[in-house]
Amino acid sequence: MGAKISLRKAICIVGASVALGACAGPQVTTTQELAEAADAPYKNVLVIFLAESFDSRRYLEMEVVKQLAERGTHAVRSTSMMDTRTPVTRQTFQAMVDKIDADAVLVTQIVDLQSTGSVVNMNPQATYNFRPTYYYNVWSVDLQEYREPKAVDFEHKLSLATQLYSVQARDVIWAIESNSDIRQDFDDGRDYSIYVDEAEAIATSLDQDGLIAK
Repeated sequence: MGAKISLRKAICIVGASVALGACAGPQVTTTQELAEAADAPYKNVLVIFLAESFDSRRYLEMEVVKQLAERGTHAVRSTSMMDTRTPVTRQTFQAMVDKIDADAVLVTQIVDLQSTGSVVNMNPQATYNFRPTYYYNVWSVDLQEYREPKAVDFEHKLSLATQLYSVQARDVIWAIESNSDIRQDFDDGRDYSIYVDEAEAIATSLDQDGLIAK
């Protein structure tokens, strides 16, 4: 990767980390058609996800590497060669390219995140105690109800941009954008499937455009 690659833009850290929940499959749009300078298919790809959360970076990179491996392409995730203290710089990724002798670099980053929340009432829990009285067919009923504080359910609109760099051409030769609608309910917690869905969408697009070796 040389000076022509706009790594200042590619390796900027997007200050957003999503608590991921249930979502529909990502909608993929090609934002840059395959360049004439492309020397595809690529056999050895460095996979990079740029986000604030190191765990999120690691999860998506692992799934992308897995998806590429299932299609017959060797790939290495950047987070396997760094930790939370490693500087996210051009020099760091250049060293990774040299170390694994990569012929392409796949960079994904968050370009837009819009979140809306709505306050919801939690389901109350109640206990009932029935006791007979001295009177015929008359019962004493005690009701205790425990109410939890209100919660907030979120809906996220997440856009990821993915660019493929050719090490030989020293430039971006292909790019897509994937958009997902994510619903995060209070009781659901974090759903790992979003990483799987996004990785599959990226790998499928690479495969369909003939960019990866099988």
